[in-house]
Amino acid sequence: MNSPVAVITGASQGLGLALATELASRGWQLVVDARHADLLARATGGLPGGPHPAVAGDVTDPAHRRELVDVAAELGGASLLVNNASTLGASPLPAFADLDPATYLRLLEVNLVAPLALTAGLLPQLRRHDGVVLNITSDASVEPYETWGGYGSAKAGLDHASRVLAAEEPRLRVYAVDPGDMRTQMHQDAFPGEDISDRPEPATVVPALLELVDGDLPGGRYRASDLVRVPA
Repeated sequence: MNSPVAVITGASQGLGLALATELASRGWQLVVDARHADLLARATGGLPGGPHPAVAGDVTDPAHRRELVDVAAELGGASLLVNNASTLGASPLPAFADLDPATYLRLLEVNLVAPLALTAGLLPQLRRHDGVVLNITSDASVEPYETWGGYGSAKAGLDHASRVLAAEEPRLRVYAVDPGDMRTQMHQDAFPGEDISDRPEPATVVPALLELVDGDLPGGRYRASDLVRVPA
């Protein structure tokens, strides 16, 4: 029996790498993505059960997305898609009214359009395997935090798009997952110069994601802290 295949974007660090490490240790075949080839290769080259295809590129590039789809097909087809790649757009975060329109477009392309486009490309494979889609979202999608308007509205769109996709694709389980604050580079970029060492490590969130992958909860939006206890 072939091992299940997962496509994980933004897998060179943070939550993407933590989830990739755990899935690889459980025997999954992985197709991992990140923008920078060297960083991706260093981060994922030693994953258990490898080598796992590491496909560097920008998720907003249609050719890159097609390559991810094709590589997953060569492995037998994706059972799991994790849309984890994301961008803040700017650091420090500006007020919403001061957000440059070009930066906002980039936020929407990376955080909303690209995940939907990659999901669409992988749909035939995911349908065949009664698969799972995990869209990594944020509490900024539901809370009106100052300076988080661009990122938060993009993630709010991803939340709603996940619900629509779940309604349209009843054979799939489609989740939007708020992981909570984590000790990641992106979180540090959101708070330049501040000490974020009190935030939990990304690995502490992985059990919540596995609860969705392995379980039978209906599609929808979930907070990691509601699925498993994530350290404060």
